[in-house]
Amino acid sequence: MTPPTTEAPVAPAPVASRVPAAPPAPPAPPVKAAPPAGALDLWTLLPLVATVLLLALPVPGAGTPDSQGALPADLASGVAVLCCLGRLLARRVRPLPTGAVLIAGLTVTGLAVATVTASDPVAALPGLVRYLQVFVLVPLAVCLTIRDARGFRLLTAALVLLALVQGFVGVRQFATGTGASYMGEEVRAVGTFGPGDIMGMATVVAYGLLAAVPYALCPPASVRRWLRPCALLVTAGLVVALAVSFSRGSWIATALAALTVVVLTGRRTATRSLLVLGALSVVLVGGFGIGSDMVRERLSSVTDVARAPDRSVNDRYTLWEAAGSMWRERPATGVGLKGFPEFRDGHASIGLSSGSDTEGAGQGFRRQTLLSPHNMYLLVLGEQGLIGFVTVVGGWLAVLVASVRALFLARRRRAGAIDCGLVAVGLVVWQTVDFLYADIGGPTTVLTGVVLGLGAWWALTVPDEVADA
Repeated sequence: MTPPTTEAPVAPAPVASRVPAAPPAPPAPPVKAAPPAGALDLWTLLPLVATVLLLALPVPGAGTPDSQGALPADLASGVAVLCCLGRLLARRVRPLPTGAVLIAGLTVTGLAVATVTASDPVAALPGLVRYLQVFVLVPLAVCLTIRDARGFRLLTAALVLLALVQGFVGVRQFATGTGASYMGEEVRAVGTFGPGDIMGMATVVAYGLLAAVPYALCPPASVRRWLRPCALLVTAGLVVALAVSFSRGSWIATALAALTVVVLTGRRTATRSLLVLGALSVVLVGGFGIGSDMVRERLSSVTDVARAPDRSVNDRYTLWEAAGSMWRERPATGVGLKGFPEFRDGHASIGLSSGSDTEGAGQGFRRQTLLSPHNMYLLVLGEQGLIGFVTVVGGWLAVLVASVRALFLARRRRAGAIDCGLVAVGLVVWQTVDFLYADIGGPTTVLTGVVLGLGAWWALTVPDEVADA
């Protein structure tokens, strides 16, 4: 018999819920991707880049007694410092290295002592503000704002662009006879700075030249194919602009700084580079005759200053003696910031002339008073004494030594961004040598702070940690 089949019980159908279904959730808004950290870092450099590039604009009366107050580049540097301070308060940047804090602290201490001990502390306050801007605030802003090699190269590119603009204006002044007066002719290239700031264009062009030379010698591998020829062309053009500035101090400082950079690139590269530079000088000055007679006369005057110095050299020697006499009178603290003009006549000999004659480049004849010794080291010694000399000048020398040491370490460890180290060393060497013939003053003074900041960033950054972007 067949066993009876049993059917499984059927489950009752579920009762439909009387609660209405919830409406579907609205779609989530699309999430915007955050910009990469490198892009944010480059944006923070804009105030510093503006500080450099604003010096390409002509400033009416710049470098003359008619120019008073802060210039656009100074205002941009103030914005850069304030932005950096805001990021510090928001804790978005790394703290300062110990070395930077020590150098900045000693500099501030020396400046404060020179201000308090001045014969007129109130009159010394503008000098204190200027020194703090150039030697403390702007360098610290550069150190804190630059995060990697890309930021360094961006600021370096701004220096080169500024040098090209001013160099073009200067070469045009030489070619058309619309420059400052020199040997009876209005051929001296001064750019947009005018004859009242005779060293302005030469300083800017020297900065750009030394920023371009390392990229002509050893550019980053990723852009070597196009960057090296561009850097060579830029270097050649800026050599011409520097030559027609007829600035002996800038020539000497640039030659020593460029030679230092070439030597630090290695023996083989240095040999090739020196041959190329020699040939370039022969072609530009000897072959095309670009100011050859005037350049030759100016070069010969470098060796004649000890035997038969001209009036400008006599005035400079007299001002140096005056600064030394101020220091001997008050060896510890000097006569105080901004005190050199007040004490100059009491310490200078009768051989000092009443001023230097300036003319040309759109300005009439003007007698410019000599208010500084044209030697930064003697100016610091005379106004700030040994305390200021040790604290302020010691900071510059510490940055120079540390930047060279960091370059050797980077080469030994084969770290990236060697080009940044060469630029930093070249700029700091130029500044320390040029201070033997010049001091701060004029629109380009703020660039001194930028240059020292670039050198300090490289010197105080561990070479292995420098990002080679």
